[in-house]
Amino acid sequence: MDTLLLSRLQFAANISFHILFPSITIALCWYLVYFRLRHDRADGASAAREWEEAYYFWTKVFALSFAIGVVSGITMSFQFGTNWPGFMQRAGNVAGPLLGYEVLTAFFLEATFLGIMLFGRNKVSPRMHLFASLMVAAGTTLSAFWILSLNSWMQTPRGHELIDGRIHVVSWLEVIFNPSFAYRFVHKLLASTLTASFLIAGLSAWQVLRGTANGGTHRALRSAVLAAAVAIPVQIFAGDQHGLNTLEHQPAKIAAIEGIWHTERSVPLTLFGWPNEAAQRTDYAIQVPQLASLILAHDRQAQLRGLDEFPGAHPPVAPVFWSFRVMVGMGLAMLAVAWTCAWTLWRRRHAAAPAPALPRWQLRLLSAMTFAGWIATLAGWYVTEIGRQPFLVYGILRTADQVADHPPPMVLATLIAYLAVYAFLLAAYVFVLRYMAAHPAQPTAQTPQSAKPGAPIGGPA
Repeated sequence: MDTLLLSRLQFAANISFHILFPSITIALCWYLVYFRLRHDRADGASAAREWEEAYYFWTKVFALSFAIGVVSGITMSFQFGTNWPGFMQRAGNVAGPLLGYEVLTAFFLEATFLGIMLFGRNKVSPRMHLFASLMVAAGTTLSAFWILSLNSWMQTPRGHELIDGRIHVVSWLEVIFNPSFAYRFVHKLLASTLTASFLIAGLSAWQVLRGTANGGTHRALRSAVLAAAVAIPVQIFAGDQHGLNTLEHQPAKIAAIEGIWHTERSVPLTLFGWPNEAAQRTDYAIQVPQLASLILAHDRQAQLRGLDEFPGAHPPVAPVFWSFRVMVGMGLAMLAVAWTCAWTLWRRRHAAAPAPALPRWQLRLLSAMTFAGWIATLAGWYVTEIGRQPFLVYGILRTADQVADHPPPMVLATLIAYLAVYAFLLAAYVFVLRYMAAHPAQPTAQTPQSAKPGAPIGGPA
């Protein structure tokens, strides 16, 4: 294992751990805005209390996830300098400002209003508290905007020129709104929606099974299941459009995803198989005739470019091939579970509120799928990032040319240290979630009916 591979593994470990938490917080904060709105507009003290319970519990989960996400993001950014100095030297004119815009807009917005959202519930007016929640939600989305703009530019670079080996910006509009940005941004927002939805539904279902649920638990569970049931079909459509864009701009990635070794027409879809890169074939393949051409190009007779057209410039096939199938498989499982539970909720919609009217087997299924969004997100991220290889900036900067010349034992030692810390933090995060779900604290705020207009909700802090 040389320095290049170890450095790639180290960055992969850092970004894999980091991305877990923005995948939750981007959408979870919008859930909090929804819970706050329902609380403020609730008809009756009982309903208001239940929405307040939902908001109170999931605000704590958001705070925990946000804190770990911020810390791991800072650690990850250090590696641009320690492990990949060539990238910042040659592409820093693009990467530096985009990362700076994220800090100056999204991060400052979140930092300004996060304290009010977390600790100001009994100290500011309901409108101000709702506004703070809305600003934090907007900040998390804006943060995703800038980060995905940079990542998309690295996948489909535009708006630049090369001068003495360095990348200089010609048009910021073309850099930011590069050809793949809109598809990746929408795809990520929907992925976060599904990740947060299954986290809320799964943890709430576990509380119901455990006997620690309250009225807010049932309302959060119902909201998350219905949101997931709506978001998954939209995500399938967005993924299809993203695939068409990738086929146009990164055909080598598509060839690796589908295991297309040679350019041909009417390409079959390989459901499962074992990519054999040495022999340039997929062993034990289970295929559906013409379906790959139909899905990828919307034409059964379409010609798809094979890996043989990209000698020395295509990604390793096996990890991209299998990651894509894990992502799709998990997405289909999420679709089946969400639609099954949503159908049950709709059939029993007239049951006495706030009970979700889900049978125990569906509650167990939701509980088992609590972190399904994480699996799908990581698999999709590996498809995106490994599929870009052997380039850091697609078609411009090769990964091998940008890595720092550190001794392999040094990189290996830091990689092991990172993995140990991240394993501990991940286990601690899951343990704390379980503890909070098993011992849900109750909010002290009063319902809006007992508060004067414009006055803080509740009594003294």
